Amino acid sequence: MAELLAEFSTPIASRNGIFYTARACGAKAADGLWHGWLEFTPVDGRLAICSPRETTQPNRVDTEYWAGGLTLVYLEGALQRALDGPAPAGLSAPLSGHAR
Repeated sequence: MAELLAEFSTPIASRNGIFYTARACGAKAADGLWHGWLEFTPVDGRLAICSPRETTQPNRVDTEYWAGGLTLVYLEGALQRALDGPAPAGLSAPLSGHAR
């Protein structure tokens, strides 16, 4: 089950000028490793989207550490990756309950 790891307060602008809020999410995989990805929700209320998996870590603590070190530049790139293609199969639905 997906868990919220971090929320970022600075809105991130996409190339087309839509602003998104970002949250880092993670979940324990069947092999015991943790996968981390980002969820972006448009501030205008449209559906949230998720990035592809951004990290694989040995445990939740290390996944939280990854999330805590993300910069605005990293989030901008992850937003573009999320917008450029579909989220891979196997990731949990966005925590917000919206579609990817």
